[in-house]
Amino acid sequence: MLEKIREGSQGPVAKIILGAVILSFALAGIGGYLGQTTEQPVAEVNGIKISQTDFARAYQNERARLEQQFGEYFAQISSDPTYMAQIRKGVVDRLVQQELQNQLATELGLRVSDEQVKKAIVEMPYFQLGGEFSNDRYLQVIRQMNFQPDSFREYLREEMTRSQLVSAVAGTEFVLSNELQNTVALQQQTRALDYIVLGKDKMKAQVSLEEDAVINYYELNQDKYQSAEQVSVQYLELNAENVEPEVAVSDADVLAYYEESKTQYLEPEKRRVSHILIETGEDDAAANTQAQSLLAQLRDGADFAELASTQSDDIVSAELGGDLDWIELDMMDPEFETAAFSLENVGDISNVIASEFGYHIIKLTDIEREEVQAFDDVKVELRAELEKNAKIDAFYQKQAEIAELAFEMSDTLEDAALVAGVELKSTGLINRLALPAPLNTPVVSNVVFTPELLEDRVNSEVLEVGAEHIIVVRVLDYAPAATKPFDDVKAQIETSLINEQASRLVNEHAQTLFSELQAGKPLAEIATAEEVEVSSEKSLARQTYSVAPAILKEAFKLPHPAEGKFEVAVIELNNGDAALVQLNSVNDAAITAELDEQQKQSITNSQINRNYLAFVNALEAKADVVRPQVQVSEQN
Repeated sequence: MLEKIREGSQGPVAKIILGAVILSFALAGIGGYLGQTTEQPVAEVNGIKISQTDFARAYQNERARLEQQFGEYFAQISSDPTYMAQIRKGVVDRLVQQELQNQLATELGLRVSDEQVKKAIVEMPYFQLGGEFSNDRYLQVIRQMNFQPDSFREYLREEMTRSQLVSAVAGTEFVLSNELQNTVALQQQTRALDYIVLGKDKMKAQVSLEEDAVINYYELNQDKYQSAEQVSVQYLELNAENVEPEVAVSDADVLAYYEESKTQYLEPEKRRVSHILIETGEDDAAANTQAQSLLAQLRDGADFAELASTQSDDIVSAELGGDLDWIELDMMDPEFETAAFSLENVGDISNVIASEFGYHIIKLTDIEREEVQAFDDVKVELRAELEKNAKIDAFYQKQAEIAELAFEMSDTLEDAALVAGVELKSTGLINRLALPAPLNTPVVSNVVFTPELLEDRVNSEVLEVGAEHIIVVRVLDYAPAATKPFDDVKAQIETSLINEQASRLVNEHAQTLFSELQAGKPLAEIATAEEVEVSSEKSLARQTYSVAPAILKEAFKLPHPAEGKFEVAVIELNNGDAALVQLNSVNDAAITAELDEQQKQSITNSQINRNYLAFVNALEAKADVVRPQVQVSEQN
């Protein structure tokens, strides 16, 4: 078992998981553990607390993923408080699952070595420039993620260790052929049914609420009506893109820069060559003799292209008369390259050249000499580079001045803003998840909610939120998490209680009607009496979205009805309504054709997901998991 798990950490599943982790960081950023939050943890797993800071970081990542997935439609989707509450619950559940996996990995003694972590970092494309690992790029990216190299390595080690468990579940899964056939048959099965929906709204007129009931509900459920802690902040923002250097870049500066960096604008010499290759095989001497013979023929006037096409062992170039197209230095075998670039004139032919591939005869067919790009061709590019460098230099000078003044005059940002030449900005009282850009990154929000800033009202240190982009922030006002006043939530509670009681009444009424349906009363007759319409589905599929999910689920749970009979059910819908369902028949699908690879892979993936969910549920069933009713919403 342990061997399989360790092997899984090297497989493709682990690499995909790690890639997804870094991608989510790149999209949304990640905060460090700066200071202590004043709020309760969102969950506790075997005594280990999952903080609001962890939740905020994961929630920001999930929002970024959804925004990328849904684009402009996300604003409409996120306006639904029920939907966003489900998203927040899902984030908490994933954090609990991750902690359960961490604890199991520790119990099993799993650990990823330093060498494995280093190898993973070097191979990540996010830290590469031109296909090669760049340490400068690596440091830049992890700084934006608010990590130091050692803390990032430990975080990555934890992710890799956890992925070993996931890989072990995925890597050992398989599905038998008959299971595949049966699964496809079930997936394609359809069902014919009739149903009616009984709305709770008709029952609201029967509901009467006492004032005491509303007050008692409020007092017993105050945890549901908590306002998140809120903060009002003042901040200054400095971005190199908006900084104006004291001295503008002149034409003379651009020309001088061109002269200093002229070597960067060299177009290297290119040569077009053809060759004849004789592979050595088992008899090196014979190959050399054959190559020397071909060279002698060429010296006597034989056509190079013709000999290459009939004698060269390089099949690809032989079809082109030996042509290898244009080459530059450091492209070819060293011996070959030295000979090719030592030929002086177009048409010159080399001596026989030995390389690891065999013996070559090389012909120079064209030359593009080394040349320097003209100043006029690059001056726009050079000016842009100089202006960018000037902005960056001015930015860092101002940053140093800001840091000094913000520290020396820790109770005000006015002097620092004056030096920076920027306008101070401020917010009203808002919660952590409603902070506007550029404050809505964990780098900033984690610092804002530290006791030092909340209680002492001092300026923060300079916070880097991007490349040459900084924030300094101070708290103007703070409102801790508190229960909302009764008058503010009274109408909300009344609506909730009325809906709850109306739903109870309609479901009690549905049970009575269900008894009549079981006794043989036709569904159409019940519908007429209730003044509702009978809806019918002749071939309801599992992936249908035309009926309520609860009806669809129940329809496929009912047993096959006997010939001439039907199966019935009463269902409580998610919105509080009720439904009566009559299953008339089941239409089985006949699977005769061989399943394609895509179908097989889809079914296998579904099996993997089910087993992984069962694995996580088993971990949670044996664990002590507490999810306090804490406020993690976006609402003020």
